Amino acid sequence: MVIKTQDLNAKLFGRVDKRKTSNKEETKLAMQEKAPFIELNVAGEEAITFRLVKIPANQIEIKTNVFEENAREQEFLTKSALSDILYTLETKGQQYPAIGRQNGNKIEVLDGSRRRQACIYAQKEFLIYVAQNVNSNHAKFLSDVANAHKSLSLYEKGKEMKNALKTGKARDQKELSNLFQCSEALVSGALKAADLPLDLLRVYPNVSEVGRPTIVKIHKIFNQLTQKEKDSVIQKIQKTEFYKLSDIGTIGTTRLIKEVSIKLENIINSIRPENKKSENIGNLLSGKINYKLSNNNLALKISDINEEKAKKILMILEEHLT
Repeated sequence: MVIKTQDLNAKLFGRVDKRKTSNKEETKLAMQEKAPFIELNVAGEEAITFRLVKIPANQIEIKTNVFEENAREQEFLTKSALSDILYTLETKGQQYPAIGRQNGNKIEVLDGSRRRQACIYAQKEFLIYVAQNVNSNHAKFLSDVANAHKSLSLYEKGKEMKNALKTGKARDQKELSNLFQCSEALVSGALKAADLPLDLLRVYPNVSEVGRPTIVKIHKIFNQLTQKEKDSVIQKIQKTEFYKLSDIGTIGTTRLIKEVSIKLENIINSIRPENKKSENIGNLLSGKINYKLSNNNLALKISDINEEKAKKILMILEEHLT
């Protein structure tokens, strides 16, 4: 379920350090002041007390991990993807503590995986509020609400959608559209993104900024390859430098993504064998259907067909080609 940003804190936070905060601004201020203890109303159900824990930079990866049901792909959290918070964190430290739960001998980060990784990069102390008694449902709620603050990439949305199909929460793209409150076109793009290998998507400086048209195009040309050719593409991109960190500040993310896409397309096309021009022309049903197949493109011409039959044929095509 999509939750509006302005409603997040109201849903999450009840009282902070017994101060009876009545709005999200008061709650945000209390967290910014890094109170030793805060009390959160999780999912509007029960108040849970969290204790502020400070973890040295060299202990973050040892003492913490990220909640395994977090939809955010941790491999995408590069320095460039975290540039919106990294500079502030490096110069001023962590402004708002993360939220987590104690899980065995590790602290599991529920809200704040981006801050966690940024602290690792910046070699800064990681601040996190930790509770002992957060159940799995509440952990998932906190994680999902946190991810609404920073939009997920199409790949990450696609993973959630594929899981919804797998678990029976949705049966098809139309139901996914209703479940995730988005267009069917976005659902289709997200599923295509989730079908691409991580190694391919990691070439982008910030995967969350890669739009649907780019994903659809890359998906189309990549999936025209054989498995052996796909493996060759992955091997080649692993040895290729697509951009430098300095490029992000000088040419901008949008232009950089376009340039990376062009380079990626060139690599894919360099692996593909040259297509020999082939053309197949024929007819079916005593000439009622004429077709032309040329270089993976199919053109149909159907005569004497009413609107109802045309719609049925188009539905069949859509079902088999999406």
